[in-house]
Amino acid sequence: MKGARRYWVLLLMLAFVQAAGVIPAAGHGAPGPSSPQDPAAGRTIGIKLLDAPENRRADPRAHAYIVDHVAPGSTVERRVEITNKSSTPMHVNVYAAAATIAKGEFTFAPEHTPNELSGWTSLDTGDLELAASETARVRTTIQVPRDAAAGERYGVIWAQTSAPTDRSHNLTVLGRVGVRMYIDVGPGDEPPSDFRIERLYPTRARDGREEVRARIHNTGGRALDISGALSLSDGPGGQHAGPFPAAKTGTTLAPGDRAEAVVPLDAPLPNGPWAMELTLRSGLVEHTTRATITFPTTPGSAGAVAVSSAQQGHFPTLAVAGLSALALTALCVPLSKFLRRRR
Repeated sequence: MKGARRYWVLLLMLAFVQAAGVIPAAGHGAPGPSSPQDPAAGRTIGIKLLDAPENRRADPRAHAYIVDHVAPGSTVERRVEITNKSSTPMHVNVYAAAATIAKGEFTFAPEHTPNELSGWTSLDTGDLELAASETARVRTTIQVPRDAAAGERYGVIWAQTSAPTDRSHNLTVLGRVGVRMYIDVGPGDEPPSDFRIERLYPTRARDGREEVRARIHNTGGRALDISGALSLSDGPGGQHAGPFPAAKTGTTLAPGDRAEAVVPLDAPLPNGPWAMELTLRSGLVEHTTRATITFPTTPGSAGAVAVSSAQQGHFPTLAVAGLSALALTALCVPLSKFLRRRR
């Protein structure tokens, strides 16, 4: 029976590998609420999203922004929490306004500028009177028309406060914080999200700092918010450094767009060579690229990339899971025959 036991051990190992490959990892957590400071009045306001759809529980973007794919005629509801973080009462105006994605940035429109998405959006209240340290919740409802054309729309739910003119301030100072909206409209399943790291090169900025730049191409059908980190190893004398966060964490790409992610090094390091590992992600989509790099000596120039390789993120495709299932089936057939012969 030793041969049978070996088959069972191998079968259990393969079953474990297959299961581990298709179970999604837990979300990375949501960023904290925005809290800009009004320099004139010394007042602070915060906002954060409270809800995420059931099918996006593991997606960190869905806990920070209103992200959804819906059919025409659908209704999207979310709640936002607004907090007066100052020691004085505050009047807060809450409203929806337009936004766009251009040149790798999520761009906010001025003031109450409308667009199609803001026109679909309503709030259960537009004005809040918040005491010091008080928190209030506002319900947002997005009603998509039945004749809405397919495509992704962008906007922001803003919470805005102002410091009126007085003897020391001749201008009204406005401060606002917001929650982004990414609403994709269309029949059927959501378009896939994906990106490719197309080019990688180490540089030395004009101020002498070392940087790594990566060219990113959004190859999917939804907008992406790129973040990530870089680690260095096997440097001169066996040195290690990092991880260093990507500086342009606000890099946002519309479908088909390209932009650069920049990772500055916060301390001077030898030029190299270094073994580099760069991981970039947007929501549940993650890619890692590895290379041997050498930083240039001259400010404003690019260095050498000796070896480069890319790796898919942590979430395997259905094709990989399918191959595992086929392998499991192929193993079960000879095992069944073997046990029948033993009996």
